Amino acid sequence: MTTQARSLHLADIRGLTRLAVDATTGTTDLVESVHSTIAGSLSRPRGAARGRTRGITGLVYWCIRGVTRLVGVGSDVLLARLTAKLGEQKSSRGREAVLAATNGVLGDYLAASGNPLAIPMSLRRDGRPLLLEKQALAAAIPERSGKLVVLAHGLCMNDLQWHRRDHDHGAALARDLGYTPLYLHYNSGLHVSINGRAFAGLLAALVAEWPQPVEEIVILAHSMGGLLTRSACHLGTRDGHGWLRHLRKIVFLGTPHHGAPLERGGNWVDIALEATPYAAPFARLGKIRSAGITDLRHGNLLDEDWAERDRFEHAPDTRRSVPLPHGVPCFTAAATTGKRPGDLNDRLLADGLVPVSSALGRHKDSDRSLPVPESRQWIGFGMNHMDLLSRPEVYEQIRQWLAADSD
Repeated sequence: MTTQARSLHLADIRGLTRLAVDATTGTTDLVESVHSTIAGSLSRPRGAARGRTRGITGLVYWCIRGVTRLVGVGSDVLLARLTAKLGEQKSSRGREAVLAATNGVLGDYLAASGNPLAIPMSLRRDGRPLLLEKQALAAAIPERSGKLVVLAHGLCMNDLQWHRRDHDHGAALARDLGYTPLYLHYNSGLHVSINGRAFAGLLAALVAEWPQPVEEIVILAHSMGGLLTRSACHLGTRDGHGWLRHLRKIVFLGTPHHGAPLERGGNWVDIALEATPYAAPFARLGKIRSAGITDLRHGNLLDEDWAERDRFEHAPDTRRSVPLPHGVPCFTAAATTGKRPGDLNDRLLADGLVPVSSALGRHKDSDRSLPVPESRQWIGFGMNHMDLLSRPEVYEQIRQWLAADSD
């Protein structure tokens, strides 16, 4: 048996079985839709539903879906009973990475369908969720302080991936500046605003239950984690959350404040596939990607940016401008594979995912630009998006920002 197979939990097998059933029925729908499109181009029977076939052919497709669902329900019931008997199992870094990637791509669907693969939001240490209750926190973190640094990971990632190439920004800040690191773990396939609201509530519970007075909170956010942080601050301010009084600084690492080109490219692929009737059924494959991914097109932060809209429709940037939290110094770090400003790699690739201007909060529309002084901006040359988690020069800049007195 392979290492990957041994690391699977029964709950994972149950979740994967559900996905297999959904994939089989979805593929059946796709094949039938293509079949219907081809048949319809010759002569569509009166009353035939678009995407469906009739007669013997329609019965065959109906039977495939019915048998698949029947087998899926039986397997799900059996695996649910076995999972309840065995209880919680030990996880592994490989399993956590696969779950995080799956949630990044399909997380909204997993949550909506009640799939056990969906990741619930929590604060963790060493990959274990923390119960936000005073006694439990005191027992789980005996060596702690009133200075908290909360680290928020990016899309398709998890909290364990802050440890990269024998370095962890959180552990280093604990060693050098006396912070107690706590790691956010969340389903990155959900809308940013949904995760932002949950993050704000989690921080409120943390401050209320921390075993000693909270002196300060610092948030260190990588990639999508920065969008969650901005959303949480905005929603927390609107709802009058007290934890914001303890928030001292925010450091954004490679956050796509104004979106990422890869998602905008994916949106154009959808449009191209839908342009011809024979390719149109395949457009649904491009629409498998999660709500979290489509939020990255422009950097959506609020419910109003996506509610009552087709998130796959090609549309201009109409998101509401969200200010940085009032009175909280914010710092932005960007990476670029270029060796110097303006070289070919810098202009075409940036860090491979997020343009430098987006990561620094700059926008051609001055109303959308984030008011981060140049003294609080930093660019790392000759590095990619993931290098922001481990390069010594990145950590040194973070340490200097957090060690310095705020203006």
